[in-house]
Amino acid sequence: MVTGIHEECGVFGIYTNKTSDVAAQTYVSLYALQHRGQESCGIVVNDDGVFSYHKDVGLVNQVFDKETLERLGKGNIAIGHVRYSTTGNCNASNAQPLVVRHIKGPMAIAHNGNLTNARELREQYENKGMIFHSTNDTEVISYAITEERLREPSIQAALEKAMYRIKGAYSLLVMSPTKLIAARDPDGFRPLCLGKIDDGYVVASETCAFDSIGAEYIRDLKPGEMIVIDKNGVNSITTHCGKKGTICVFEYVYFARPDSVIEGSSVHMARLRAGKYLWREHPVDADIVIGVPDSGLDAALGFSQESGIPYGIGFIKNRYIGRTFIQPSQTERTNSVKIKLNAISSTVKGKRVVMIDDSIVRGTTSGRIVKLLRDAGAKEVHVRISSPAFIAPCYFGTDIDSKENLIACKMTNEEICEYIGADSLGYLSVESVKKLAGNSKCDFCVGCFTEKYPIEVPKDMPKDKFESKISEKK
Repeated sequence: MVTGIHEECGVFGIYTNKTSDVAAQTYVSLYALQHRGQESCGIVVNDDGVFSYHKDVGLVNQVFDKETLERLGKGNIAIGHVRYSTTGNCNASNAQPLVVRHIKGPMAIAHNGNLTNARELREQYENKGMIFHSTNDTEVISYAITEERLREPSIQAALEKAMYRIKGAYSLLVMSPTKLIAARDPDGFRPLCLGKIDDGYVVASETCAFDSIGAEYIRDLKPGEMIVIDKNGVNSITTHCGKKGTICVFEYVYFARPDSVIEGSSVHMARLRAGKYLWREHPVDADIVIGVPDSGLDAALGFSQESGIPYGIGFIKNRYIGRTFIQPSQTERTNSVKIKLNAISSTVKGKRVVMIDDSIVRGTTSGRIVKLLRDAGAKEVHVRISSPAFIAPCYFGTDIDSKENLIACKMTNEEICEYIGADSLGYLSVESVKKLAGNSKCDFCVGCFTEKYPIEVPKDMPKDKFESKISEKK
C-alpha cells in the first residue's frame, strides 16, 4: 500500500587520467550522499575495460569495508550509487549501479529519478523477449540504451537516441570501458553537477560529495544536457537542451544537504529564507524557536532571525539512526521515531515554543514530536512547516503519497492542528517556496503542492507501480 513519502537516490562518478584508488574516492563520496538513500548502495570500478563491482542492501559502511574496497582494486573510472526504492523492492537485485554485459561491450549505469513511461517501455521490451531481473526503472533505461547501441556507432550516440524514448525524471551516470557519461532529463527534475579533481573529473547529485574528496565544483549540468568524459576531456552534447528546467523544489526544502549548492544556490540559504518567509506569513507570540533535526534547523534559524524570537536547541537527535521516512517498513519506521529524537526539557519547559519542521504527510510523526515537547513541559507548541501542504502525489522520483493518505487532502488546517496536538499551524505558501533558491536560473516543480505538473503524467499510471513500497514519513 502507498502510505507516505520517499526520496530517491544519489549518484557519483569519477574519471581520472591515470590508474588510482577510485573505489576509495567513490566510497567517501557516497558517504557524503548517504542522506539521499539508506536502503542499498554499490560501486563499479573500471580498470582498463574490466569491471569489478560490489553492491548490497545496507548503508555505505555496512556494505563496504576495507577488504571489499581492496578487492574492487584500482582503476581510472568508477561510479557509485545510494538508493531508496521509489520503484522496486528492497533487495539486492534492485541495488545499483546496474552492470550490463553487451555485445558491444560492458556498461554500468546508475540512476536518480523516476520514469513516467517505465511501465509502457517495460511491456514493449518484454514483448520483444527481453528479460528483467529487477523491478526498478534503471533496467528499463539500460534496455533503451543497449537497443540503440546495436544501431549507433558509440555509447553516447545510443544514449542520445534513448533519451527520445525515456520520459520523466532522470539524472544518469553511464560508464563504458573508456568513458564516463552523465545525462540529465530535459526538464531537470533532479540535480546533477560536474566537478574537477587533480587528475580528472567528477559528477555527483550534490556538491557536498565534491567537498568530501577535495574536488572543485565547476557547474550544474543543464536540463537535457549530456556530457562525455574521456581521455580528451569533457564534451557537452546539447541535443535535448532548450527548456529552462523545473527542478524539484523539495531538494531545497528537505532532500539536499545544507552545505550543497544546487543550480547556483546554497541550500542552507534557501532554508534560512524559508524560515524568514514563514515568520512573515505566520507570525506568533512565542518565547523560543526550535527546529526538528535536520532539515528544520536552518529554517528555524531563519524564523528566529526574522522574528527576533530566540533560537534554541529543542531536540537531541540520535545520530546512529537514519531518516525515519527512509525506513523500509512501517514497523521499523515507528520504532525509529521513538529512539530518534528526545526533547530538551531545559530549553522548552514552561515556554511558548515555535517548532519548525519541513513537512507533514500523514501527521502521525508530527503528532508524536509535538507530544515530546508537551511531555518535556512546553506551555504552548506552534508548528510551522517550511513547505506548502501536500495535496498531490509526485511521479518524478520523490514518492510523495497518494491523495488518499495525505492528511491535507482529508482535513482542514484547523483539523490537522488539532490532530497533531498543536496550538497553531502554518504552512509556507506556494508563492514563497518558489522563491527559496534566490538567484537560481531554473523554475521549480511544485506539482505535489498544486497538482499542476510541468509535464504530462499518464492518467493510468499507478502510484505503486512495480510494487513500490512507501512507508510513512510524518
